[in-house]
Order: sequence, then structure tokens, then C-alpha cells
Amino acid sequence: MKYLLVLAVVVVAFYIWRNNRLEDQRSNAARKAPPTKSRVPTVMVACRQCGTHLPENEAVQGQQGVYCSAEHRRLIEG
Repeated sequence: MKYLLVLAVVVVAFYIWRNNRLEDQRSNAARKAPPTKSRVPTVMVACRQCGTHLPENEAVQGQQGVYCSAEHRRLIEG
């Protein structure tokens, strides 16, 4: 009977130790995760010639508006 009690105490101690260890590993993994970068929305514009939407920083600026390419700017503005 004495050995059964000792075995029960060892099993309970092992269970508690294992659970604490798993919680530590989870919290370490959460701390090590790199911070996520917040993305800034990109302003989209439509080409005056074909209506294609593209990011404003990739658009070709013309006198009468924005275009998706120099060819479309040439077609409209001459």
C-alpha cells in the first residue's frame, strides 16, 4: 500500500511538472513571434483610357489625368 501511495504522488508531481512546462513553451513561442507590420492601404486610381485600376505610385501622370502606361497617355493627350 505504501508503494502505491508513493507512485500516486510521483505521477501527480510529473503531471503538474509537465503541464507547467507546456505552458512555458507556449508563452515563449508567443513572445518569440515577430510583430506583425500594419499595412497601409494603397491608393488605387483608374486609367483614363482603359479604366484599369492600378496603384497610384505606378500610374503615369498626364495633363488630363492618370494613365496605366505612357502609350495610353500618348493616345489621349497626343
